[in-house]
Amino acid sequence: MLPYATAAEAEAALGRAMTPAEALWFRYTAGVSDYHLYCLNILFLFVVFTLAPLPVALLELRSPAAVAPYKLQPRVRLSRAEFVRCYKDVLRIFFVVIGPLQLVSYPAVKMVGIHTQLPLPSLGEMAAQLLVYFLVEDYLNYWIHRLLHGEWGYQKIHCVHHEFTAPIGFAAPYAHWAEVLILGIPSFVGPAIAPGHMITFWLWIVLRQVEAIDTHSGFDFPFTLTKYIPFYGGAEYHDYHHYVGGQSQSNFASVFTYCDYLYGTDRVSFSFTQRPKGSTKK
Repeated sequence: MLPYATAAEAEAALGRAMTPAEALWFRYTAGVSDYHLYCLNILFLFVVFTLAPLPVALLELRSPAAVAPYKLQPRVRLSRAEFVRCYKDVLRIFFVVIGPLQLVSYPAVKMVGIHTQLPLPSLGEMAAQLLVYFLVEDYLNYWIHRLLHGEWGYQKIHCVHHEFTAPIGFAAPYAHWAEVLILGIPSFVGPAIAPGHMITFWLWIVLRQVEAIDTHSGFDFPFTLTKYIPFYGGAEYHDYHHYVGGQSQSNFASVFTYCDYLYGTDRVSFSFTQRPKGSTKK
């Protein structure tokens, strides 16, 4: 909650007039607690989990021939019932694990210094912090993911995520509850190292989930803007990891491929169109 009763007080503290964005933020947050603002993450995640995978899913279900040239495993098709089952399972984990975790984790967020105060961060500051968050999360996620491909970790936990050998966007957060908790740690370490504004934190959570949905989409569209991001793994890179499944000891990258390159676990995926027909399940 902002410590100003009026806009004039806020501008006096800033020593300048508020920008239009800051004035909007003031009007919205002046009487809203920081805990309430943090808990909006739950709403954002629900919207992302529901809407971000939907366009590609609808294309695959309603116009499979039109998108077939871009599907990484074109011989594998999921039914509408399988899409719905995946989404329902994700929502179950969302309401049982992710939502409650958001509700109780605010003290840690406050402790590391994530704030809601004025002034708002500049675009440059937000971009720099987001880059740190992505790099830190990517490095830690690489090693946790690699450990989960050990015999015990895979059989007890990670095999759930690999049930979809031909992944879909809705399956990005589809995982064992323990994996959801474990992989939540790397997502928080970056903001703890370089704490910023709550808006930056919101944007980080949304972008990370959208990226995960993109890499699990099962499609390699030529117009995807992420193709222009250096060292970005993308859907084809991660799709190969799912295709190999429990035997996979490569392509562990969360976002970027530099860890796979540095530690010798990068593999060039071969054409999915030449693969024998397989099931969606292991």
